[in-house]
Amino acid sequence: MNFTEWFLFFLIVQVLHFFGTWKLYKKAGRKAWEAAIPIYNGIVLMQIIKRPKWWIILLFIPVVNLLMFPVIWIETIRSFGYYKKIDSLLVIISLGLYIFYINYASENSYNSNRSLKPRSEFGEWVSSITFAIIAATLVHTYFMQPFTIPTSSLEKSLLIGDYLFVSKFHYGARVPSTVVAAPMVHDSLPFTGTASYLKKPQLPYTRLPGLQKIKNNDIVCFNWPADSLATMWGDTSGKFTYKPVDKKTNYVKRCVGIAGDTLEIRNGYVFINGKKNELPDRAKIQFYYTYESKTPIDRNTFPKFLIDKERTGVYKILSEYWNNPKVQSAIKENGYLTKIGSDSLYTEVAGGINPDFARRLKIVNVANKININLTAEEVTRLEKHSNTVSVKKVNYAADVAIFPHVEKLGWSQDNYGPIYIPKAGATVKIDNENLPFYEQIIKNYENNSLTVVGNDIFINGEKTTSYTFKQDYYWLMGDNRHNSLDARYWGFVPFDHVLGKPVMIWFSWDANAPSFGEKIKSIRWDRMFTTVGGDGEPVSYRYVVFVLIAAYIGYSFFKSKKKRVK
Repeated sequence: MNFTEWFLFFLIVQVLHFFGTWKLYKKAGRKAWEAAIPIYNGIVLMQIIKRPKWWIILLFIPVVNLLMFPVIWIETIRSFGYYKKIDSLLVIISLGLYIFYINYASENSYNSNRSLKPRSEFGEWVSSITFAIIAATLVHTYFMQPFTIPTSSLEKSLLIGDYLFVSKFHYGARVPSTVVAAPMVHDSLPFTGTASYLKKPQLPYTRLPGLQKIKNNDIVCFNWPADSLATMWGDTSGKFTYKPVDKKTNYVKRCVGIAGDTLEIRNGYVFINGKKNELPDRAKIQFYYTYESKTPIDRNTFPKFLIDKERTGVYKILSEYWNNPKVQSAIKENGYLTKIGSDSLYTEVAGGINPDFARRLKIVNVANKININLTAEEVTRLEKHSNTVSVKKVNYAADVAIFPHVEKLGWSQDNYGPIYIPKAGATVKIDNENLPFYEQIIKNYENNSLTVVGNDIFINGEKTTSYTFKQDYYWLMGDNRHNSLDARYWGFVPFDHVLGKPVMIWFSWDANAPSFGEKIKSIRWDRMFTTVGGDGEPVSYRYVVFVLIAAYIGYSFFKSKKKRVK
């Protein structure tokens, strides 16, 4: 729906409101015409039901208004003596149309002195829960959203099992396009796995003003443009379903390139406008290296400094044989290898593939050579290790899966580009040679029709040789360069897909621990309430937060006790 269609819808709602309530306005001592004036009628209604006038604002906030409308309907009928549970149920399931019956068929008068206090303890509980959900939805949607790190693409900068607070207001809160959706869940309902939203109607894309623009190397939360998951969490079906932009799968990556930049990747390192990208010191860029040892590798000979104590004493190691067809076919028959993510096979024991398993597959020297995901610091230390023969960086070959999926370019995840990142208002030449770079933008992100006839390109029915971009685009990558599904595979991220900026880790544990008890033991206390950005070692403010929480609880207890004494 465009803005004109939404305006017409708004007028229809106002007409329905007038015909459904004008007699009730008169019973409450107001004028019938007051029910017909948009916005003003809402202010008058708040006076009739004895509720704050600012409630009217909540009725115009998408998603929040879905929770507020039932509250207003119930408050309206109760103002005219309809307190029974069946009345509340009828007004909700009829989407407020039960008020028409009360307006025209009821003889009940307006109760100007009704008590706003719930009539039962259960009613008070429901009221408290309802407004808690409304407040949480408002904060979640427009100010700060909890977010979790489910994959290792930013590993060592952000860890699997980190829980983040993501600011919506830094880059400007995005008004939800999907207006009919369950509050505080993403694309599916808990336990059922069914969609948590209706695909229609949709609001046009709107964004509130932000405090800052996205800068190079910011960590950004966004909706995955190339979403192919039926649901975000636990989806193993492989089925694809269309989802609106604000319901696409949530991702978090580092923005290495911003709108207007020219980006190139050389041997795995990013260059922006010809200069090597200087990452902040908290960024822990990693690549896979082939480590060759003098002796067979096991728990005793594996370099101790590489064993990750935070993850149950096991360091995740990529087997260099993961793409061996024999290994792939044998995965189903044994427990030596575990599939993590979508593109890697990890061994769970330092030492790579189990020796017995290796012998059955006739893999030679597997015990002495494995591929390990390492930072530059770890590489330096490993090269000096007494048992090391060599540490060599893995170099990936050209891959047609790399964006823009043109084989003759010969690009790989390690050597890529140069590529221009589109900026709003910039115009580029369009021909059959460079169309694969911008086809998705023209058709899907900026909603134009695109047709190619021979060497001629038609946009919205007109032949053209150039295109002007309508919004900014960004290039987002993981710090875990050899284990990240990122822009190298699906291209640009439009600004309308940007969710917000991670600002704090409020909780962290090993999300892959085998049991809840092990997860409790794995809590990373030093990461709790640390800021995501900044320089130097992260500083935890958990003690400050715990003291503030304890002070609030103590104050609330003292206040309630004092109230009971009175």
